Formats: sequence, C-alpha cells, structure tokens
Amino acid sequence: MTATIIDGNALSKKLRAEVATRAAALTARGHQPGLAVVLVGDNPASEVYVRNKIKACEDNGLYSSYDRYPASLSEADLLKRIDELNRDPKINGILVQLPLPKHIDSHKVIEAIAPEKDVDGFHVANAGALMTGQPLFRPCTPYGVMKMFEEYKIPLEGASAVVIGRSNIVGKPMALLLLEKGATVTICHSKTRDLAKHTRDADIVVAAVGKRNVLTADMIKPGATVIDVGMNRDDNGKLCGDVDFAGLKDVAGFITPVPGGVGPMTITMLLVNTIEAAERAAAA
Repeated sequence: MTATIIDGNALSKKLRAEVATRAAALTARGHQPGLAVVLVGDNPASEVYVRNKIKACEDNGLYSSYDRYPASLSEADLLKRIDELNRDPKINGILVQLPLPKHIDSHKVIEAIAPEKDVDGFHVANAGALMTGQPLFRPCTPYGVMKMFEEYKIPLEGASAVVIGRSNIVGKPMALLLLEKGATVTICHSKTRDLAKHTRDADIVVAAVGKRNVLTADMIKPGATVIDVGMNRDDNGKLCGDVDFAGLKDVAGFITPVPGGVGPMTITMLLVNTIEAAERAAAA
C-alpha cells in the first residue's frame, strides 16, 4: 500500500484564493486588512520567513507593514512600537518574528500584543480561550493541520491521536484542537518512556519535535495518518522533516511531505487569521 500524499501547496493555494476574495470584499468597504511584521536582529531563517509572509500578504490583497530592527534594539523600544501598532486602526494583525535576541523577554513581548491582533494565537488570553473551546485565533501551524484533515476527509471523531511534542506553538494547541473534534489524544515528548507503544495504536500521529526520524515505519499501524511538522536538514543538507518519509509512505494511509506539506499552510493560516481579525474589526 502506498500512502496518499497530503499536498499542502495545493490546499494552500485554494485557501489563499478564498483569502483574496474576502480581502477584496473588505477593501471595497474601506477596510483593507493589514498585517504588521516586526523583525529584530539578523537571523537568516527569520528573514526568509518574514519575506515569505510579506509576499503572501501582497499577493492576496492584504496591506503589510514591515519594521526591521538591529539586534541591539532595547526591549522598551520594541514594546513602545507594539503599543503604537495596537492603536493603529490600519493594522489588524501583529506578528513579532521569533526568536528574539536574548536580552528581550519574548513572553513579555507576546503579552504586549492586543489579544484581538494576536494573529499567531500565542497570547495567554488566546491560549486560554483555545483551552476552553472558544478560540479567538488558532495558532497557525495546528490550524493548518486541521484544514488538511478537513480537506482529505480524515475522520477525527473517536480517532486515537498521538501528538509528539509539547510546545506552546504546535504540540499543546494541536492536542487541544484534536480534542475539540472528538479525538482521544495522547501527548508524547522527550521524557516519554516508550514512544512506539503509543504510536503503534494511533490512527493519527502528528510529529512536531524538530528531530529527524523520530517516527519510523515499524512505529505505526498500517493505514495511519502521519503529519510531519518538523523542519530539519539531512546529512546532505537537504530539507527533511521529523519522520522517515521513505519508510512510512509504504505503511501509512495519508502522509505529509517535507517540503510541501505543513509548511505552506502555516503562512496561509496567518493570512486567514488576519482576515478574521479584519472582519471582526469591520463589524465592530
């Protein structure tokens, strides 16, 4: 059996076309959706992410502002800029690219963003709302994964799901979103004693630890859905995920590739969250 490949690029394109339609409708009413992106320092990976986010905005009818600061920027100055963006009616979403330089407390920075503009869904108010089943914004990567399940009609109700990873960005919100849809969820992590014992019984496995080959073909049951959120490099410097794709694709029912799987969805869901924020602001 060969797994069905979940195509993140195709789904992303489809969702972005919907975003562009909604953005055009808002703009026609005088409410062009706006995303502010803030980058501090010169992390090359962050620069690429930011460039892609800004291009995605421009391509789909969203206004974007870009603040680029040297690594020496003080925490106070960054907080001051966030306060200005919170009060700017043209801006519906604020994204501060992580990681931040060591002297800046990223938790304090995230908490300074107005919850209604926190399109990453990282603010404590939004994380709490997600936990109670009333999310204002769903964090972009897990939200994108949920859209993949929907698109490929993968049943979640009553399914046994294992999430490998417990980060606030992917692992924990992913588990909560699956739970919301009626799945029975197990969260595994670096301290889990026997990972394979959990994954072998799962209908769905989401790997999000940033470690190569954390999941291999002998660790899943035939026909399981495997979602690879990881982004690593193999020995030849080629982009790869957290799972052994070559081995798993002959056992799994559905699998996401890296690149071209979850990656494109993350930026797409950022646009969706920004549109949602703009529609809320326009209706207020």
